[in-house]
Amino acid sequence: MSILHKINVLRDLFSPGEKLLADFILSNPDQIRYMSSRTLAETAGVSQASVVKFTQKLGNKGYTDFKFALNDSLHQTAEKPSVQLHGQISLDDNFDVTADKLVASKVTVLHNTRAINSQQTFELACQKLLTAKRIMLCGIGASALVARDLTLKLQKLGMAALTESDTHVQLANVANYSQDDLLFVISESGETPEVIATAKHARANQVQIISLTGYGSNSISRLADVCLHTVADETSARLSSILARTAQELVIDTLFILLTQSSDKGRKMLEASNQALLDYRAAAR
Repeated sequence: MSILHKINVLRDLFSPGEKLLADFILSNPDQIRYMSSRTLAETAGVSQASVVKFTQKLGNKGYTDFKFALNDSLHQTAEKPSVQLHGQISLDDNFDVTADKLVASKVTVLHNTRAINSQQTFELACQKLLTAKRIMLCGIGASALVARDLTLKLQKLGMAALTESDTHVQLANVANYSQDDLLFVISESGETPEVIATAKHARANQVQIISLTGYGSNSISRLADVCLHTVADETSARLSSILARTAQELVIDTLFILLTQSSDKGRKMLEASNQALLDYRAAAR
């Protein structure tokens, strides 16, 4: 892994002083080659000892060794421009670089998503799920997979939950729902036309709505009674909604745990579900 790649991947794990150094180095890599450790320290606003410790933390013997590694990194970048494949991952990254970048990006997404959803919002969502007579979950594409995951979790707790990705079936079901029922809508963009249509129909029937969308105001969240959010910046070319799905899974797993904690009946039914699987596996041996 090149030294610039390593700094970029590990940035969120650095201390505040180390982040100052990291940001300055990433923004001015060409200038660093001509700076002494003292000059870099003064420019970045840290101590000279911090500069040396920072370079050692990156796996270099000292500042001079770090500058050699930086020169190599700059030569690699100049020789072969990177093609962004997914987030910070480029087409020419080797396995270690790719894996480290992916882990770092997932950790960042998890922390950011955790930070924007309050305890009060989670508790309100749990209350509505626990008291709903019927629950329908809907999503399109990758969000449909997350909706299916949450549906299975709710069913294990004894809730009358179902999921459906076909818009016609969604509309038909919602047409018979009332204020005692609940629609759980999952859409990263919050602007998926099919899901908006279902949410609007549910709102017209006074059905309660919980939304799980990307952070910020959007068409779906404006229709919801409870708004849960994800933070997943995937503006560059991508293989799939990797980070969005990671953030969505954190939210639904948190809901599942909170529901399990707050429902004696749910815990008993979960134990019964788990026991049924154990009995099946034992009988199959």
